[in-house]
Amino acid sequence: MAQTHAPRTDGARSLGQASQDTAAELKAATVARLRGAHRARFRRARLVTFVLVLMLLALLVASILLGGVKRIPAGDILPAAFGMRTGLADYVIFRIRMPRALAALLAGALFGLSGALYQRLIRNPLATPDIVGISAGAGAGATTMLLFAPAVPFGTSLAGLGGAFALVATVLALSRRGGGVDTYRLVLVGIGLSAVCTAYVNYLFTVAGQHGIAQVMRWLVGSVNDATWEGVSTLAGALAVCGLCTALLDRALGSMALGDQLALGLGTRVGAARIATLLVGAAAAALATSVTGPIGFVSLISGPIAIRLVGADRSVALAVPIGAVIVLGADVLAQHGPLISPVPTGVLTALLGAPYFVWLILRRRQGATA
Repeated sequence: MAQTHAPRTDGARSLGQASQDTAAELKAATVARLRGAHRARFRRARLVTFVLVLMLLALLVASILLGGVKRIPAGDILPAAFGMRTGLADYVIFRIRMPRALAALLAGALFGLSGALYQRLIRNPLATPDIVGISAGAGAGATTMLLFAPAVPFGTSLAGLGGAFALVATVLALSRRGGGVDTYRLVLVGIGLSAVCTAYVNYLFTVAGQHGIAQVMRWLVGSVNDATWEGVSTLAGALAVCGLCTALLDRALGSMALGDQLALGLGTRVGAARIATLLVGAAAAALATSVTGPIGFVSLISGPIAIRLVGADRSVALAVPIGAVIVLGADVLAQHGPLISPVPTGVLTALLGAPYFVWLILRRRQGATA
């Protein structure tokens, strides 16, 4: 009987070995495809980043050179950009155009970062700082400081931060349902609180002097026309700190994208990571708003553009240069565009972002009724 069953045992072993070999081949092929897809996405991300950097450099040059530099010798333009000249070149290039261009670039980067953080965390394209009221809260705080204590060092930035954080706390408190945050309620509550902040700012106009009203009205539209090196340093510091905090939160954001339960299983402190992300996004939007005013819709459109270009995994990082390109490009067009210039930068970003916002709401409404 042993001789009778031996061939069957050998056949079973052969079948088992063949199954294992097939499984190993499938696993190797799957791993190879995943690695190939990862390398392709990485190459695409590098190419997109390279193109965005070139666009930023071209826009910086355009912002400095357009508008008339005929009275400045060509050899003085580049040294003047680094503060190495005096007289007319120093005044036009270093004290006016360079701060304006860098403020537009850095503010756009901060708006793009804040919007992408909120969209990825809440998984709702409408949940951006300017839509849910964070920028309005920052604007209300900064406006109060501009009207009543404009001479306080960094007072506008600190007041903007305070207003933004107060809005974050209020929105979270009012949008909770059960054990979590209802994202639909968060958006509605944010829009309502944004209207409250706008009404508060309008009230401030009734008690402010004529000079204060003119100054704040230009600022509220969103403009980098009066940018200074102090504002540039504020924006640069904000981008460095918020960028570092975002890098530290990247792993937590990646795990929370799989769902809170899986994130908890992977060891992520979901509650702390969510609050930290909300605060980082609010700080980025508030500090940008405190310098340039609420340049609308940049945070709304930067993240979706990044997702379409490189996917969700790298969208937060790529939203930074995309936001910078949008604001700097809008500022160049606002200064020198035919038939429209000169206008505040926020006017052009609103013209670009408002139709997208309407389309996004209509699409979500159709999806909800389908």
